[in-house]
Amino acid sequence: MDGLNDYRTARVAEVLSDFRTLQYYIAAAPVDPPNTDDYYTEGWAALRQCAIDGQHILNVAADVTVPRASGGEAEQQKAELKQILLDAYARRHEGQKIYLRQAAAQKWIDNRDAVLQGMRPSSAHRRQLRACDDQLRVELSQITDDGIYQELLTSDITMGRWTAEDPSLRQVQRWVRARPQTT
Repeated sequence: MDGLNDYRTARVAEVLSDFRTLQYYIAAAPVDPPNTDDYYTEGWAALRQCAIDGQHILNVAADVTVPRASGGEAEQQKAELKQILLDAYARRHEGQKIYLRQAAAQKWIDNRDAVLQGMRPSSAHRRQLRACDDQLRVELSQITDDGIYQELLTSDITMGRWTAEDPSLRQVQRWVRARPQTT
């Protein structure tokens, strides 16, 4: 027994709290445009996909398979806490990715509204609206697993959190790949 299970328990609670907060923000984002003509535009489609992905990451079953640890109850608890941390950490990672995609889509809505100024789209707006769409695509392409992992790790360290046994990016990516995806 290494005496770190209290730290592991606290770390799991922190990561789960972060995930819960992200889920709140994801669920609160709009998914339907005020004007139904805009339903299939890129930003609104991205927001709907984020809502689907947010629900999926919440509903996906936890991996409760924990190998039997030798060394007694404390070692078994250690193994279980590490597995729970991986599950929570990967969910938080995916939640952050969804949240960032939503932020890009909501920025797209603001930019589009600024171009349209209350009017409906017309050929006079085509170039500016295409620029909004292009900017959204650029921002979405800049949301990477590596960037998210580093951002969350830096935040955790800045807050003084215990990160000594946090899962690697590769472990997080394996966890995500092992889950059924949404369409």
